[in-house]
Parts: sequence; structure tokens; C-alpha cells
Amino acid sequence: MQKRVRTFSLALAASLVLVATAGAAEQPKTIKAVMSGALNNLDPIQTTADATLVHGMLVYDTLFSWDENLVAKPQMVDSYTVSDDKLTYTFTLREGLKWHDGQPVKAEDCVASLQRWSTRDTLGQRIAELTSDVSVVDGRTFRIVLKAPFGYLLDALAKTGSNWPIMMPKRLAQTSPSEQVREAIGSGPFKFVREEWVPGSKAVYVKNNDYVPRDEPASGTAGGKVAKVDRVEWIVMPDQQTAQAALMNGEIDLIEAPQADFIPMLSGTQGVKVETTATFGIQGILRMNHLQPPFDNAKARQGLQALVNQETYLRAIVGNPEFYQVCNSIFVCGSPLETQSKRTYADDKARVEAAKQLFKEAGYQGEPIVILNPTDSALSSSAALVTAQLMREAGLNVDVQSMDWASVVARRPNKGKPSEGGWNIFISNQSGMTASNPLTNLGLAATCEKAWFGWPCDGKSEALRDKFASAETLEERRDIAQALQDQADESVPYISFGQWSQPIAYRSDRLSNILKLPNSFVFWNIAVK
Repeated sequence: MQKRVRTFSLALAASLVLVATAGAAEQPKTIKAVMSGALNNLDPIQTTADATLVHGMLVYDTLFSWDENLVAKPQMVDSYTVSDDKLTYTFTLREGLKWHDGQPVKAEDCVASLQRWSTRDTLGQRIAELTSDVSVVDGRTFRIVLKAPFGYLLDALAKTGSNWPIMMPKRLAQTSPSEQVREAIGSGPFKFVREEWVPGSKAVYVKNNDYVPRDEPASGTAGGKVAKVDRVEWIVMPDQQTAQAALMNGEIDLIEAPQADFIPMLSGTQGVKVETTATFGIQGILRMNHLQPPFDNAKARQGLQALVNQETYLRAIVGNPEFYQVCNSIFVCGSPLETQSKRTYADDKARVEAAKQLFKEAGYQGEPIVILNPTDSALSSSAALVTAQLMREAGLNVDVQSMDWASVVARRPNKGKPSEGGWNIFISNQSGMTASNPLTNLGLAATCEKAWFGWPCDGKSEALRDKFASAETLEERRDIAQALQDQADESVPYISFGQWSQPIAYRSDRLSNILKLPNSFVFWNIAVK
């Protein structure tokens, strides 16, 4: 009897081990990441918010993508041809592409998506003006016919900065570009789980099992986008100290943008690694409202520009010189088109005196200047407070209005008076890759009502950008880039407060294979140990 009981017990124990092992094997591989901002808008065409761009990287795909050398490579496109006169581009999609709702990706979806993108993006608008026809050839093929050759067409379709030329189903792409698409249906490597979305707090993504990656190594945002995890949890922790403790304790796997003060401690924690993954870095932006006083006057914009000592900003928002550099080029330092501003100042006292004189010439009468301060973004909030302090030193009347980033995004389209819900200054940034080219630089486009929030209007700048688009040699492009720099010093469409690389912090004892990209951050290719 004892033997039978013992045999039964051993069998039961073995069964329990098998069940436990099977249960462990079935546990989904999950990345828990604290992101730098909350996801409140699902539409990468309707907004330029960084959070929505990262969301888009998970959910959507594009016709082309830039590799690590900024060469446009086919992504959703299988093959394409260009006519001898460089006017007709014909694209054929890869076989087997599916939307997340199970429907096949068709050429008509891509045509509708391109039309929606081209109304929002400054480069897309330029292409639309040069286009005579965008039409479907068959189920998987469509064509773009230009009125004149435009050598940056494929680069435009490949760019990963805002506004991002993502593809979505026709029924969603037909949404007005001024309205947000409420469904996140793409064809990318991850699916958005709307049922678990808590705006401002949490977003969840699961692996798209129907996605077929390109049979090529990942390079930049091109090549094979392989989802190696089952689930991504996007978590918002406004308190950086809480996030730091959670990473150190292994409760989360990654912090997208750790606060500068915490980097030394994180770097010294066993199992935690701090490194830069965006190789082209980030350019800070002070954006003024060109429609409302005082910044409807170029002298006032020049006055604010005089106050911006980049070293002051970068010490405050980044701290570690290892991660930042002063750069007076609007096309970022280290890029082929790096330029040099001719506006220089002996010291901060000279800056303040110059600013006072320029604001006086602009007719400034002491009216409140509204700065939008996103308190849930440590970096942008620090930049807003530095701006306010510098402006006060010049005798300006500053009204810092604190809110979360979602409220800034909702408010910045308002063209009205600051006293009636509008604004004068907001803080933003763009990837160094986006800033490196006159045709993609978000803040440089001066197309009036069609321009990015702030709405600069400058015919000279736009003529130079047109000239750049037709330049054939790098030397010609560099000359035009410097001319654009000189014009920007006069018209001041935006002000750069410096260039930096934002490191991430992650559990290196758990995560591996994190891609280094020219810009942004992606979850594909990351493996969980």
C-alpha cells in the first residue's frame, strides 16, 4: 500500500511540475516601459506629438523607410519604377499585407493615406503642389505623376519624423486631416489594444501574428521589423523618482527618457544600462506665435533669440556635457548641411541689452507673454522655466501657464489671442534627422497658414527651399542651406535652444537587441531574456 501511495505521489508531483512548466512557457513575453509622455492622440497625421510618433512606430507601416545611412528603402512596397523623364513613379505593394482588422492592404488605401498626409505635412504639401495625378492601377499597384522632377520623393515617403507618412485603411484615411482618427488600425508589427487604453496613464500593444517582416536585417527603421515579444505595456509615471526606483527594483524594464539627475545612480545600478539609441540626437525648439503680438514682429523674435544662450538651457535640462552640445546651426551639427549663425554675443549681459533694444524696436508695451509649460515633461518644463527667467531678466512681462503636455497639444492649434485661449510660446523638439534638411525641418517651413503651429510666413525662405529641392550637388545644397540660415537669423521662424542625445535606461539583465536609430525609439527587435 505504501508503495502504491508513494508511486501515486511521485506521479502527481511530476504532473504538477509539467503543468507548472507549461504554464510558465505560456506566460507572454512582456516589456513594461515608462515612456516620456502620455498617449492621448492616436493619429500620427493629425498631431506631431512625440508620444503619437512612438505609438505609430508600433502600429503602422510606411511605403518606404530610411535605413541607418538615411537611404530610402522599400518597406510596404515590393517594387517600383521611375519613368525616364522622372515624372511617373509606379509602386507595387508586397503580397500578403493585412490591416489589423484582417482586411487586405490595397493600393486604394495607400492613395487615400498619401492624400491625407499631404495636407498636413509641409513636405507632403510641397509634393502635392508638384503632383498632377495619384491613382490606383490595380489592387496592389498605384502611381504618382509629377508636373516636374522632384528628387526627394522617395525620401519624403521614407521619413520617420512628424508628420509621419503612415498607411491606414481607406475608410480611416478619409477622415478630415483636421480631425483625429479614433481607431488605431495599421499593418505594423504590433496591434493597439484599445480596451486596455487609459489615456494619460497606460497603453497596451500585442504582437501582430499576421505581420510578415521583410526578409532583410533591421537597419534604421528599414528592413525586417521583427516583434520578439508578445506584449508591450506603455506606462506613465510623472514622478521620475518613482520610475527610477521601479527600474532599479526590476518592476519595470525601461525608462525612455530618464531625468538627468538620476542618470549617475541608474548607471551605477547592477543590471541597469544607460545608453543613447538615437544617433542623430534631438534639437530643442522655442516656437513663437507669429500671428499675435509681440512675436508678429520680427524684431521681437530676434530679441528672444538674443536671450537664448544654449549652454544655459542644456546645463539645466540635460546636465551632463557628455549628452549635449551647443550648436548654432538650424540643420544640426554633424550633418552634411551644418551651417553657422552670424549672430553672436560677447556675454549674457550683451544678450540682455540686445534683447531690450529689439523688443523696444518691436513696439513692445509690457503686455503679458504667455508661455505654455508642460509640467509632466521634465525636459520641456525646464526649458520653459529657463525661458521665463531669461525673459524676466530683460524686463519682459511673462505669464507661465502650467498644464500637462496633452493640454499643450490641444491648445497650440489655437490662433487666437493669448488672453482668449491662445499662446505666445511653446516648447518642443525635433529629431536631429528631421532638422538636418530644409525640406523636412519642422520649424523652418514658413508657409503661413499651412505651416506648423506658430504659422511663420516668409516668401524668401520658401523660395530658397524651392531652390534646394532642385539642387543637384552637395555643394549647391550647402550654399542654399547657409542662405536659409542667414534668412532664419532675420525672420526667426523658431529658435533652437541646443542639441542633445536623450539616453534610455533599461534592465540589461532582461532586455537585449535594442536598435540604434537616427531618431525615435522602437520596440521591434527587442528580445526579453
